[in-house]
Amino acid sequence: MEIAETVPEMIVRLTQDPHASRTVREKVLEVAIGREVRSFRKAQGTTVAELSERTGLSVGMLSKIENGNTSPSLSTLQTLANVLSVPLTSFFRQFEERREAVHTKAGQGVETEREGTRAGHQYTLLGHIGSNASGVIVEPYLIELTAESDTFETFQHGGIETIYMLEGAIDYRHGADVFPLRPGDTLFFDADAPHGPENLVDLPAKYLSIISYPQNT
Repeated sequence: MEIAETVPEMIVRLTQDPHASRTVREKVLEVAIGREVRSFRKAQGTTVAELSERTGLSVGMLSKIENGNTSPSLSTLQTLANVLSVPLTSFFRQFEERREAVHTKAGQGVETEREGTRAGHQYTLLGHIGSNASGVIVEPYLIELTAESDTFETFQHGGIETIYMLEGAIDYRHGADVFPLRPGDTLFFDADAPHGPENLVDLPAKYLSIISYPQNT
């Protein structure tokens, strides 16, 4: 069987710094409000000067609000909300919103069945966070294929999936291509294409599967 060629190693420059911090000032109400005002203004393609003209607030005052350097009155916030056509409460979203973290101890993941699961294919859900500010749902699974596992027709679903091979060896199909996965290998793909293990080369096999998709699907 012909194995698809892997993508050559390349340097990709990403614009987001994974170690960047919004600093502890985000816990300050004025900073959280300012961040939301700026975000809504920019989303509408409005400049500070244009917003000043529409609200009657000075450019200097708006600059102070957006930078979290002043505590705007309720009437000022209501004026901004009316002009920007957003609920008044939306300015407090970042301040009040809870950021969740899920810690799953070794061996304490939830065994589950996903559509397409077959005998001998063990799916362990390692954690789950529901509705959140990112707008994305992420499902991390630990998948184990034993000597009793059977192969099956490829399946497909929405979102993006990442596979990281831990143990054993399998040939994994994605669309018309087949990729040999060995310990340390990663496969990152559009999950809407048909995919799944095609050949179980060295069992038992174990890999991480991380699926992400929009909340509204």
